[in-house]
Amino acid sequence: MNKTQRIAAATVVKVFGGASLTAALQDVWRTHADLSAQQRGAIQDLSYGVLRFYGQLNILLELLLNKRLWDENLRCLLLVGLYQLIYSKTAPHAIVDSAVSAAQDLNNNKMVRGLINAVLRNFLRQRTSLLERATKTEVGRYSHPQWWIDKLRAQYPHYYQAVLDASNQRPPMTLRINRRKIPIREYQDLLNQNGMSAQLLANDALELVRPAAVEKLPGFTEGLVSVQDMGAQLAAQILDARDGMRVLDACAAPGGKTAHLLELAEVELTALDSDVARVTKITQNLSRLSLAAHRVAQGDASQPSKWWNGEYFDRILADVPCSASGVARRHPDIKWLRRESDLFQFAEKQRGILDSLWRTLSRGGKLLYTTCSIFPEENKLQVDSFLRHHSDARLLPLSGIETIEGQLLPNSHHDGFFYALLHKV
Repeated sequence: MNKTQRIAAATVVKVFGGASLTAALQDVWRTHADLSAQQRGAIQDLSYGVLRFYGQLNILLELLLNKRLWDENLRCLLLVGLYQLIYSKTAPHAIVDSAVSAAQDLNNNKMVRGLINAVLRNFLRQRTSLLERATKTEVGRYSHPQWWIDKLRAQYPHYYQAVLDASNQRPPMTLRINRRKIPIREYQDLLNQNGMSAQLLANDALELVRPAAVEKLPGFTEGLVSVQDMGAQLAAQILDARDGMRVLDACAAPGGKTAHLLELAEVELTALDSDVARVTKITQNLSRLSLAAHRVAQGDASQPSKWWNGEYFDRILADVPCSASGVARRHPDIKWLRRESDLFQFAEKQRGILDSLWRTLSRGGKLLYTTCSIFPEENKLQVDSFLRHHSDARLLPLSGIETIEGQLLPNSHHDGFFYALLHKV
């Protein structure tokens, strides 16, 4: 266990150094190719757990120490130990002993081992009182940055606590069935035959009772099913593309929504993304599902002159880059890497994309503006500004889903998304 603790701590150090958790873990897998599947799972769980509850864990560590630690690796190793003592079922003495052993590569080895032993055992002795003291601050109670908490409280005074709690839960694993290959009920029966239970949600998404490795999903390789959040599956349904239409998915990678659009209708679809490496993922996803787009290309959605041939689109999906604040439970590093000032930078980029794509939409066409954010600067305020500056734009009502002015807040069944369906009159 000490190896997994040590590597998890080093992973968290990289995140606080500015790397995304996804990139940090990918680097771990490349560097430690000898890790077993069990070790990989443990490292991933510890890394995600520490970042998910970092607000609470960091305050606890401050209460246990007289001054800030001189070594970031040591600090993160203690955070890993505290996370395990609170949230894992492993025997406390085993966690402490293993954490002490994991410090073997740190400077001042003997002193460091004594410090780790003292801090973690002190937590065990004062566990109840320390946990209670940590909840007296909002950062400790909700494990989100204070600016994040303040913004949500101001925007959603009746819902912000539920949103913060939902963002700290493990996300559900939800499936989208490729209806071109198999009916939903038939695939649900196939899951049951393989010992997997799933709940059918309102928009025909299937939520697994217990998450499973992708490769264990029946028919995944053959393209029967994809993993996609219930909230994300709404995009293709809201856009309502019909057979024969020209459709643009403007920020398409890795291709989940692109594929869904092609599963629902026979359309002439162009899938675009600015990242050439991620464009490859679109092609790979479509190939697995036996789907074909009219065109898959690299291009900046804010610069149509470089990729648009002048033929107008009937439908446009603009799933624009954003803070990803609505999917923080899937990417807990976002909470600690984002700054409030980032929202204004995202908003500026989103405005440029929206204005540019509007010029490529046919009269009578529809554009679906969407983000996986829960902040109004990227969502409602963005759309309000767009409507003020475009007299030919109308906001259409969203049918079949309950939102707060287009905002879908994260809960036990889906992540947080914003949807605005715009009609070009």
